[in-house]
Amino acid sequence: QVQLVESGGGLVQTGGSLRLSCATAGLTSDYYAMSWFRQVPGKEREWLSCMVNNDGDTYYADSVTGRFTMSRDNSKVTMHLQMDRLTPEDTAVYYCVVVWGNPGIRVPMLVEDYDFWGQGTQVTVSS
Repeated sequence: QVQLVESGGGLVQTGGSLRLSCATAGLTSDYYAMSWFRQVPGKEREWLSCMVNNDGDTYYADSVTGRFTMSRDNSKVTMHLQMDRLTPEDTAVYYCVVVWGNPGIRVPMLVEDYDFWGQGTQVTVSS
């Protein structure tokens, strides 16, 4: 059973930074990709970034490009999301997710593409 646990969320002022982490249990290093999503109450989950496991290539949504950076440990089963220049519009619950098998597309961006989800961590950016 694969478990994902996010940490690092909290309250930060506009312009500040946070670093989220995603620890995993039961995940071997041969999954296809890991991503980050976020969700604001009343809205759909938004894909933010994806790292393809075999080559480490990383992709970002336009809303976070240049501000967020996704990385991983050498183990390839612990991921991070460095978030800089945060704004109140970044306030949301942030989730790390994993897709196990090859989904047939290079960068899976849909909720239904993913097999495993963490419980989420709240990020609140004050104005």
